[in-house]
Amino acid sequence: MTTEVGRSWFREIYRNLPNIVSILGVVPLSLLLLEDGFRYFPALVIYNNVMDDLDGILARKLHLTSDFGARLDNVADAVSHILIALVVGAHYGGIVLAASGVAAAAILVRVVQRLGPSPISGIGTPTNELMRHLLLVVVLQNAFDFDIAGYLVAVFLLNSVSMLVPFSMPHLVRARAKSIAAVAGVNVALAAAWLVAVTAPFVAAAFFGTYLYSFWVSGWAWVRGLRRQQGSHGHT
Repeated sequence: MTTEVGRSWFREIYRNLPNIVSILGVVPLSLLLLEDGFRYFPALVIYNNVMDDLDGILARKLHLTSDFGARLDNVADAVSHILIALVVGAHYGGIVLAASGVAAAAILVRVVQRLGPSPISGIGTPTNELMRHLLLVVVLQNAFDFDIAGYLVAVFLLNSVSMLVPFSMPHLVRARAKSIAAVAGVNVALAAAWLVAVTAPFVAAAFFGTYLYSFWVSGWAWVRGLRRQQGSHGHT
């Protein structure tokens, strides 16, 4: 009887492994709420990014994908990413806090769109792209000691727009990482930027460069598509 109960528990844990990983990706972020919690910021953002990648990989590789799991992942992302954004805003204060509030609202809108009866997916930047950008700006500031406020405001506001745009941005570093090895490489690069200061500018250039390039190219293609549609309607 005891053995059967143990097997039943094991089966339940196995079936819900991606969901457990999603939840475990959020819980440690509570450390950011401690009085000196911001010192854990780089480690916790990287940890959250790893867990966010891992839950999806497990779901696909173990054939455990489900609507519930996808929705739980979106909710976990919303909680963790809004918390991280607001913690950054509260830490630096002033205009950065205001910009973080805008970003938190954009994250919430994006998540609600993806949870609706007809969920919107495949467009705009994922919310964890903002997390990676925040991490890189903070890491660069720690390494090179510059006034960070303007850069954080730009990151918050640009990502607030790109999270909600009606077109996909396929040229991002993480979007191009399709294999498990490539996903692992992305997280290793983020850890290297944090731990080895000399690598930070190169990692940041890769992430910000592909982001801005994708934003421009995809946005311009979308605008041209709208113009063609308007032109075709004008001739009917």
